[in-house]
Amino acid sequence: MSVGIGIAGFAHGHVGMYCRRWASEPELGVEVVGGWDWDAERLAKSCESLKAQAYPDLDALLREPRIKAVAIGAETSRHAELVERAAAAGKAIILQKPMALTMTEADRIVAAVERHGVPFTMAWQMRVDPQNLKIQELLAAGTLGRVFMLRRRHGLPLQHMSPPPWHTDPRHNRDIWADDASHAIDFILWLLGKPESVTAEIVSLRDPKIPMDNGVALFRYPGGGPLAEVCCSFSCVAAENAVEVICEKGSIIQNYGDIPSCNVPRPEGACGLKWYMAETKQWVCSDIASPANHGWRIGNLAGPLAEFVRGQRPAIATAQDGRDALRMTLACYVSVREGRRVSIGDPAIAEI
Repeated sequence: MSVGIGIAGFAHGHVGMYCRRWASEPELGVEVVGGWDWDAERLAKSCESLKAQAYPDLDALLREPRIKAVAIGAETSRHAELVERAAAAGKAIILQKPMALTMTEADRIVAAVERHGVPFTMAWQMRVDPQNLKIQELLAAGTLGRVFMLRRRHGLPLQHMSPPPWHTDPRHNRDIWADDASHAIDFILWLLGKPESVTAEIVSLRDPKIPMDNGVALFRYPGGGPLAEVCCSFSCVAAENAVEVICEKGSIIQNYGDIPSCNVPRPEGACGLKWYMAETKQWVCSDIASPANHGWRIGNLAGPLAEFVRGQRPAIATAQDGRDALRMTLACYVSVREGRRVSIGDPAIAEI
């Protein structure tokens, strides 16, 4: 029997991608019963395309007994309120990234989930990507020894998006770095845990309508741990390499891991994920294929999210994980504002 789900906001395009997968793959056991959005036109179009009931009133959607879970795809500025209302209604919650705009809002989300005891997960596709899972497996097994450095490059070709998406509107979101660099920041949180500090440079280079479009953040880990770099350009039209991991006994390379690298032509038969072993002096090319386009990677969340709402797997990322990723992201802004290395526990982060 399928689990009924409601969509609270269709602003985030990722939601539509896995909703369509649920509709086309009924064996996943999820049915989109209905949706709500503050934007009436967007609500009508989205529900028509999904053949789901449109609920102009959020409370009516939350009262619907067939709906056991809610996927929140509204603008980031609305996340805290929507989580509080869904949690109070006893619904399992899927939340799109980033968790919130501020640490105060993130704390409201964590408190609501804990107070009502509802299942909760962040919808981070990098945590369920098959090639990324292989990287995690290699690091966890110690196959390549101690990790010295990890670099995640991530980007978007925003200059070809007209008009600019709502993600760049400060009424709905902080800016594009806070919104989309959060993917790469959560990626290193997932693989390496919480860092000790960050030093960052984030600038507005191409279009004043899209501020903070290029940036680099260097995270430092305690106890002689690795350095982790997040390098993001949202004025990037093409790329190839997405992940580099430098280890004691070799290195890992992953290509074609975001829109600028995945959606442009690549050499036929190109290796998406490979690792070099110093002992054998050979590269090993993974048999895990790179997807034909980035939409597949996002839509691939449909299976793990279905398992989550059906109670068959734990959260992809907990509310605390979402809070930690937001704190790491906001620490970058403190570093830029004050021109210094910033501890991840710095109280100034709460003021950003």
